[in-house]
Amino acid sequence: MPIKIQSDLPVKEILEKENIFVMDEHRAMHQDIRPIQILILNLMPLKEETELQLLRSLSNTPLQVDVTFMKVSSHESKNTSLSHLNKFYQTFDELKDQKFDGMIVTGAPVEKMEFEEVDYWDEMTQIMDWSQKNVTSTLFLCWGAQAALYYFYGLPKVQLDKKLFGLFWHRVKNRKIPLVRGFDDVFLAPHSRHTDVPIEKIRACEELTVLAESEEAGIFLAMAREGRQIFVMGHPEYDRVTLDTEYKRDLSKGLPIDIPKNYYENDNPDNKPDLKWRATANNLYTNWLNYYVYQSTPFDLYGTPF
Repeated sequence: MPIKIQSDLPVKEILEKENIFVMDEHRAMHQDIRPIQILILNLMPLKEETELQLLRSLSNTPLQVDVTFMKVSSHESKNTSLSHLNKFYQTFDELKDQKFDGMIVTGAPVEKMEFEEVDYWDEMTQIMDWSQKNVTSTLFLCWGAQAALYYFYGLPKVQLDKKLFGLFWHRVKNRKIPLVRGFDDVFLAPHSRHTDVPIEKIRACEELTVLAESEEAGIFLAMAREGRQIFVMGHPEYDRVTLDTEYKRDLSKGLPIDIPKNYYENDNPDNKPDLKWRATANNLYTNWLNYYVYQSTPFDLYGTPF
């Protein structure tokens, strides 16, 4: 089934070339099923790149997914054009009276700052509070996961000695939980971050259930409130060359950066990276949409209390 987006969203053409089923508003209006309403709070600087990655991830489902993009109004984006933001994004004030089946909160390049120092932190906390009563299930990614773990459960992040960067092996825990249904026992997933929430702190929190973890990278996947909140510490949405682009960007800036682990054949950056995490990522997003959004959300979003 398709994902529904605005007909002139720039990444639509790319998705169609990849044989991903997308549907514009006109065609969607003639469908006799209720689409799943997904809100994406996109905090990443290169918003169009993140849009493409997340829309790819949401496309592998038999459900019709209606996507809305949200931006924070308390921060001015420097890497995405104002015309793009004005045309395709809405603010929290414009959306706060609506309800959504699911929400994704992305990572953000502010992890070295204390949460309270981030210029949109107050707005972020309002959105997280609002999500508890207006969203069936929220998926928090990377910095978004760290922010939610800190705000809701008081778990602070810590600075790492060096950037956690590359593909890391993880082992599934609590296999009977539907979110990891169909996962291999061990799997690779991308990480790219300077901070972490210590694994022992997450394990010790009785409200959190750990679903996948790594000896090197710590927690990858956890959940709370029976799946109303899901925390992904890595970047399963990354495409084949995202880590390659980040590596070469940091090199060009003279920043300290190691070759991304388990990424290039023979650790040679001249080699094209193999895509080794896409099946797991697709499985994660499909399970989330099916078991924690579609199967849990009321048909009448506005007539049923959360």
